[in-house]
Amino acid sequence: QVQLVESGGGLVQSGGSLRLSCVASGIIFGIYNMGWYRQAPGKQRELVATITGRGTTDYTDSAKGRFTISRDNAKSTVYLQMNSLKPEDTAVYYCNRVVPTWTWGQGTQVTVSS
Repeated sequence: QVQLVESGGGLVQSGGSLRLSCVASGIIFGIYNMGWYRQAPGKQRELVATITGRGTTDYTDSAKGRFTISRDNAKSTVYLQMNSLKPEDTAVYYCNRVVPTWTWGQGTQVTVSS
């Protein structure tokens, strides 16, 4: 049974930074491509950043230059460093496998005030 536990969210002013963490259990973490997703109120969940098992990264246009995804396979953890945050980044952030996804964790709320 895969379990994903996200943490690190909070309330931050526009221009601020946050570092999200996600610990995975129940899997051989290092073989999976992982991603950070987010879901804003009234919107569909979207993928914002991905990282392969070997560390190759990719980002949506909205995340490029501001977000950095990384992973520590020994700790079964994936991170998302978010800088220069904007109010439109406000959402619940989730980590998961890049499709097909596992059962979703509870996510971590990120709120950016203007």
